Amino acid sequence: MAEEVFEAKNELERQLLAAHEGSISEDDLVDFILGSEVFMPIQDEKGEQIQGLQRSSKAMPLAVEADGGIVVMLVFSSPDRAKPVVKEFDGYGGGLLTEFSWVLEKIDEGFGISINPGWDIGFDIEPELVALLKTRLLTKSATH
Repeated sequence: MAEEVFEAKNELERQLLAAHEGSISEDDLVDFILGSEVFMPIQDEKGEQIQGLQRSSKAMPLAVEADGGIVVMLVFSSPDRAKPVVKEFDGYGGGLLTEFSWVLEKIDEGFGISINPGWDIGFDIEPELVALLKTRLLTKSATH
């Protein structure tokens, strides 16, 4: 994937690219991500089914253990960005397009989030920032 030229195909990717190039700040990127839609690979259910269709209400997102034992949930700016990465993980043929804010609401404490892992243009959110953003999101929704 790193050998491919990254061509931004949606607004989230344009913002990721702008941050990578230094055109926008990390804070501005994070603010944009909070209002963005992401693709979250989820584990396929066992048994006969239509591939990629999740029937259960308990989605199992793709998460990996990173350096230092931190568990990181993998999300992508589009399903196409996920394809070359998820083929490395058995059972992750489908996924869910959802708001990043929903991912924050559902993620467990202590997890990090990686947007577009495996691509040159992506963004890693450390567990401390995930917790801060989650608190900010919950506080904001409680006041509205």
